[in-house]
Amino acid sequence: MTFGPSIRRRRRGSHGILRWILAGIAAVVLFAAGVAVGQALEEQPRGARPVTSFATIQPWTQTNRLTVAQTVTEP
Repeated sequence: MTFGPSIRRRRRGSHGILRWILAGIAAVVLFAAGVAVGQALEEQPRGARPVTSFATIQPWTQTNRLTVAQTVTEP
């Protein structure tokens, strides 16, 4: 009893073309994503200079102030 080589053959016709088409589509999608990320980074607005504002607060003044002086003596 002798066993010969396996008689399985690959079909390259439709599978090879499909593989190339999928690889091409993947390459186009990756390229488009790279372009989109590049444009988003380029169009990012620059940071503005910090704005510092100064305000002078007027002290609160009391009108008709009552001043009370108390003297405490110990017995």
